[in-house]
Amino acid sequence: MGVKKLNPVTPGTRHRIISDNSDITAGRPEKSLTKGTQRSGGRNNQGKMTMRYIGGGHKRRYRQIDTKRDKYGVPATVSTIEYDPNRSARIALLVYADGEKRYILAPNGLKVGQALLSGRKDVAPEVGNSLPLSEIPLGTVVHNIELRPGKGGAIARSAGTFAQLSAREGKYATLKMPSGELRMVLTSCMATVGTVGNSEHMLQRSGKAGRSRWLGRRPRTRPVAMNPVDHPMGGGEGRASGGHPRSRNGIFAKGQKTRRPKNQSNKLIIERAKRKKRA
Repeated sequence: MGVKKLNPVTPGTRHRIISDNSDITAGRPEKSLTKGTQRSGGRNNQGKMTMRYIGGGHKRRYRQIDTKRDKYGVPATVSTIEYDPNRSARIALLVYADGEKRYILAPNGLKVGQALLSGRKDVAPEVGNSLPLSEIPLGTVVHNIELRPGKGGAIARSAGTFAQLSAREGKYATLKMPSGELRMVLTSCMATVGTVGNSEHMLQRSGKAGRSRWLGRRPRTRPVAMNPVDHPMGGGEGRASGGHPRSRNGIFAKGQKTRRPKNQSNKLIIERAKRKKRA
């Protein structure tokens, strides 16, 4: 698993850095675990465009990912590690002892043929195994963490992300989140040991605008290039800076809190995420 820089034989390959796909072992997905998807193109059910700069893109098949890992005590074997166009992480196809097949997020270090297990007790905290936070040793790096027991993993699911189990007290476990936030989660919630794979995803560079079109992203017009009737940051003589960054509706884009003040899970946050210092 890694990235490769292409020779600059064309303008599109001059700055392109892409994954070498050395960790992928299969080209086609498991047909029984995929389904078709429809693109909205940024339109609502009336056909009116409600989101700009969305449209086009290559067709995709959605892979059904098992985030619950609720086949307790049934051993599974890693059959393939595959590319998923719908997420940044790699996915792994598990074949259970009873013949059932499921996709999971592939952690770093996972290999084809490796045996995995999920359960409540008597499961070793090895990479790829899924078990409750009450059974995981302190200091372990985990991903695909549930916020509510039985609901399925919701935290640390993108490429290269993880959380660290730092403490346990009573029925709650303390996790250090990827953002630096300290949060309490019920110890009965399931988590998978290890870091999400494809950690070099953030090192990739597109190299050309056409790759964004393949992903369904249309060209975005800068607000400072618009007229005042179209955006608060538009207009002005010459190349005006546009003033304070804000949305099309005039809402400031920087400095305001975006979290709901009455969110029920606020009481479980011990320490907020550390803000990045501006140079």
